[in-house]
Amino acid sequence: MEIILKEDIIGLGYKNDIVNVKSGYGRNYLIPQGKAVIASPSAKKILAENLKQQAHKLAAIKAEAEKKGEAIKDVALTIAAKVSATGQLYGSVNAGIVAEELKKLGHDIDRKIITMTDAKTVGDYTATVHFHKEVEIAIPVKVVAENAPAEEKKEEVAPVVEEAPAVEEAPAVEETAPATEE
Repeated sequence: MEIILKEDIIGLGYKNDIVNVKSGYGRNYLIPQGKAVIASPSAKKILAENLKQQAHKLAAIKAEAEKKGEAIKDVALTIAAKVSATGQLYGSVNAGIVAEELKKLGHDIDRKIITMTDAKTVGDYTATVHFHKEVEIAIPVKVVAENAPAEEKKEEVAPVVEEAPAVEEAPAVEETAPATEE
């Protein structure tokens, strides 16, 4: 089924794109939600006329998207997360968490325009921000263990624990005590 999108749908297409979808998806979801219309010959003619009239508006929207893209082009995120001993995260790092981190840096970006595979282990990932059909920015995301500094502290504490067995050698006195009973 051929349809014309009325709004951007990540993973399917952008506003005013003509795309093919399965009939049930178009008939039961996209059209009733007002996200698309059937791509009839008359609807295609109307779309072409509207695109001609809105060409300057579309150029302004693209320029604004490029400006936003330039603002975050050199951003690299490092996200600390709780990690198990095997390197698995408790939970995952997803597009919502990336959006929160960008907001902390002063970039207010909606999580819905960010795509990323959920990070479930420590490592390097890439989040893609879709500002416009032709403006997509890849942001490197590094997931690290937040308890890594705590492990270093444990290593410092370990020598203190090793000194404790020297105190445990005192039970040798107890061994001599039974020898005196004999």
